[in-house]
Amino acid sequence: MDQIVRQKMSIVSEDGSTEEVEVIIAFEFKDTKKEYVVYTKNERDENGNITVYVSNVDRESGNPKLLGVESENEWNRIKDVLRELSKSE
Repeated sequence: MDQIVRQKMSIVSEDGSTEEVEVIIAFEFKDTKKEYVVYTKNERDENGNITVYVSNVDRESGNPKLLGVESENEWNRIKDVLRELSKSE
């Protein structure tokens, strides 16, 4: 039986606090060269679904920063990736 290895990463909030989260998937759109990470804190919503977060990864400063997703077009493309991911599970 294969063991699933969960990749973790630490994120630092604007207030300086550090939190460890679980990476679900990281990907890049080749045409825009924008990199994204989908992660979870393993929180559940009122329906029992695990909450996931999506951030744009900015590596320009040498220290990766997680930024919000700005445009509706980006969100639509990210949702397509997440739909494909959910079909494969």
